[in-house]
Amino acid sequence: MTHPLPDDPGSIDLIDAEADSVPAPEPHRPPSSAARFLLGASLVLIAFNLRPVFSSASALLPEIRDVLGLSPTGASLLTTLPVVCLGLFSPLAPRLAQRYGTERTLLGVVVILALGTALRGLSSIPLLFLGTALAGGCIAVGNVLLPGLVKRDFPDRAALMTGCYTMALCAGAASAAGLTLPVEHALGGSLDGALAIWALPALLVALLWLPQVLASRRQVKRTGFRVEGLWRDRLAWHVTLFMGLQSALAYCVFGWLVPILRERGLDGVTAGAIVSVSVMVQAASCLVAPHLAVRGKDQRLINVTLCGFAVVALLGLLFAPLSTVWFWAVLQGIGQGGLIAVAMTVIVLRTRDSHMAAHLSGMAQCVGYLLAAIGPLIVGLIRGWTGSFGWSAVLIVLLGIGAAINGWFAGRALYVNARTVETSA
Repeated sequence: MTHPLPDDPGSIDLIDAEADSVPAPEPHRPPSSAARFLLGASLVLIAFNLRPVFSSASALLPEIRDVLGLSPTGASLLTTLPVVCLGLFSPLAPRLAQRYGTERTLLGVVVILALGTALRGLSSIPLLFLGTALAGGCIAVGNVLLPGLVKRDFPDRAALMTGCYTMALCAGAASAAGLTLPVEHALGGSLDGALAIWALPALLVALLWLPQVLASRRQVKRTGFRVEGLWRDRLAWHVTLFMGLQSALAYCVFGWLVPILRERGLDGVTAGAIVSVSVMVQAASCLVAPHLAVRGKDQRLINVTLCGFAVVALLGLLFAPLSTVWFWAVLQGIGQGGLIAVAMTVIVLRTRDSHMAAHLSGMAQCVGYLLAAIGPLIVGLIRGWTGSFGWSAVLIVLLGIGAAINGWFAGRALYVNARTVETSA
């Protein structure tokens, strides 16, 4: 049986990726305001690099198929692979942070992300997939670690920093969607250069992050905790399925919206610009939606409403006259960005403390992203089987209905029925 929430859910805390650990002996703090600013800027720049892998390949998917001879099934797997890696590797993030420290782990993430991105530009299908998998695994770990660092080092500026790195995530996706094809043209039609160039910002931020890692003396040790009953709780599964199904819609957009718009007759630069605008609207929606979500007695209505916005907008992008495409892109950004934000919000609101929230987040991201990978994979298969993207509408509607149903149940003002048990350290 789930437990009801109190009348006032209180403020939303960030999920701590190191919830199973404690600092020893004292938590590190930047020694000056300048160093603190540098730390914050570094985290924002790292966040910027966690999305270009998705939208840069999408923008060039027709060229990748033509130049490398990638089959329709191969194209589907390429768009799906990084999402699968998000699910497979996100549970490793807390373990890596506890063993090596968050700063060192994040440095490794950025360096390997740059390597994986660069490998995609070597005119080899095996290296294209290997680089995409490496980048996807790094993005998974970075997704989990960044909120914990914000909570640890900026407790007095958590809302501001969360907004900044969320904006940076969307800016990275939007930049890659809008600039990759113009970069390819500027490089004389070099597909390899346009894919590999997104390794440069990751490499630069690694150089910026390195001296801060070397200066850090923070260590982490384990405490004895375990969570019981979470994977058997029905509410936890509603939260997880809500996360996964709305993510499937999001990664259909990241993976296939540019090819969809190009197939409808738009040129590649315009299609990339439309997706870029939609993603930037997602950023604004991410900032607003959580504040609206906590104003009501629960989140059922906003969860379902945002699912409706996202699905209707995607159908508009598939079938409505091209003269209205900018309207549907903005509406899709509002719906999808709001869904991402409220999905993360309900993880916190459905748990009693940050420790339980971290474990529910791990469950939701692991299972949810593996489920989300089905979306872009099936879109690609539908395109290969039917020769068009039209029948993808059926998948979009089914994903939207599933997300709305689970969002309704996940939005109830209840706590998951799980407990944290202290054991010997």
